[in-house]
Amino acid sequence: METVDILIKNADELLTLKGPNRPRVKREMNNLSIIHKGSIAIKDGKIFDIGRNLKYNAETTIDATGKTVTPGFVDPHTHLVFAGSREFELDMKLKGFSYMDILKKGGGIFYTVNETRKASEENLISQSIKRLDNMLKHGTTTCEAKSGYGLDLETESKILKINKKLDEIHPVDIVSTFLGAHAVPKKYSADEYVDIVIDQMIPKIKDLACFCDVFCEKDVFTVEQSKKILETGKQYGLTPKIHADEIVDTDGAALAAEVGAISADHLLRSNEQGIKQMIKQGVIGVLLPGTPFTLMMHEYANARKMIDMGLPIALASDLNPNCWIENMQFIIQLACYNMKMTSAEAITASTFNAACAIGLNDKIGSLEKGKQADVLVLDCYGHLFIPYHVGVNLVETVIKKGRLIKK
Repeated sequence: METVDILIKNADELLTLKGPNRPRVKREMNNLSIIHKGSIAIKDGKIFDIGRNLKYNAETTIDATGKTVTPGFVDPHTHLVFAGSREFELDMKLKGFSYMDILKKGGGIFYTVNETRKASEENLISQSIKRLDNMLKHGTTTCEAKSGYGLDLETESKILKINKKLDEIHPVDIVSTFLGAHAVPKKYSADEYVDIVIDQMIPKIKDLACFCDVFCEKDVFTVEQSKKILETGKQYGLTPKIHADEIVDTDGAALAAEVGAISADHLLRSNEQGIKQMIKQGVIGVLLPGTPFTLMMHEYANARKMIDMGLPIALASDLNPNCWIENMQFIIQLACYNMKMTSAEAITASTFNAACAIGLNDKIGSLEKGKQADVLVLDCYGHLFIPYHVGVNLVETVIKKGRLIKK
């Protein structure tokens, strides 16, 4: 009998997410390809076999009776590396201060930029490792991480290099995105800063990131400025992503389609025509329900309409100092309760579709033979418990690249 490294057996529900190797849409998002009383064999960091009643000798055997087994969560939109915290803003929000009010009082993104510029590499790494540890403990095995709290070449490069180092030293896999165009530094006009991003930053950081992102928003970067940045990124091999239509509808969704972005993120205010163009061009919508939650907004992205139209949806935490969420289980819960996604849709959006949103669906996001063994064992007997049982960490076991991380 062949020997494997890990054998998980008797799972009440084994969510394989097996299906077409492209973003899942419409009813496909409800198909988790569940194996009841399922087993999974892991060897040399990969999924060796999957099915029922598997018979292997194993170095480690996990009896998953009464448990649910899922792919590791994928978080495709984070601002992982930053210094300082902004808990002082919470009481200001509760008193009715707007984000712009807080910005004028010394808070907001420029507070974080100043703290991050001042911080040493060692300090940023140690703070980020704590966040990654929390993410992994709650089931996130892969994440995207953006720069954007430097707004100058030196600090943007520092953040991207830290992402690379974290990817090397921490079990969570990290994919980097350059977001130099996160805000306009106070000493420049928007056009002046766009020229700096295009002429000075992108050519220097091109080997430190996979994606190029921009905050396309009223009073930040226009559609025309955003297009210039994303097209320049493409010339240097960086795939476009875009923060689109979060606060007002700027036609960011349509821009994502025009430049061939892999994803457009937020989409709270996107118009129907823009969504249709995204569907036509195969752009994934990454929804971030944690952001309106922490901003105390009463409006969320219209996930139900987008899914019914045929837009592939992924979910992400938007981890940042204004939305300090490291737990994708909570994001799934917000998606169900506040965006009316089904449990299965939210799980698909947090695993396979999320992997598609960072171009890693060949490797992760589903449990299939030959794929990387990023596997979770949850202390619940069915996937409906993930959104249903709120306020606890259901993750009992984390396996990353075939290695038992948490037991």
